[in-house]
Amino acid sequence: MISFTVRLTFRSDDRKEIHEILRELTRLSRQEPGCVTYIPHVVEGEPDTILIYEQYRDEAAAEAHRATAHFAKYAVGGLYQKMLLRSVEDLTAIA
Repeated sequence: MISFTVRLTFRSDDRKEIHEILRELTRLSRQEPGCVTYIPHVVEGEPDTILIYEQYRDEAAAEAHRATAHFAKYAVGGLYQKMLLRSVEDLTAIA
């Protein structure tokens, strides 16, 4: 299993639209057969920063996620167009 977080920062004016995009992207991502967990969060004290915790069965499942029409529409065509900053952290489980 692979896990990672994606941290995105947006303008306050875009907050409502970003949340709408994330609700749809989350709904569709969770339906993917290789998706184990997909949970977007608002960072406490930073209302314009989103942290998405993602887990996939394997690297192929993560790549399949990035190749979906909903990823192209909502992530690339939506979130990526509005983000000010983006960082990804790959995680290794201890237990």
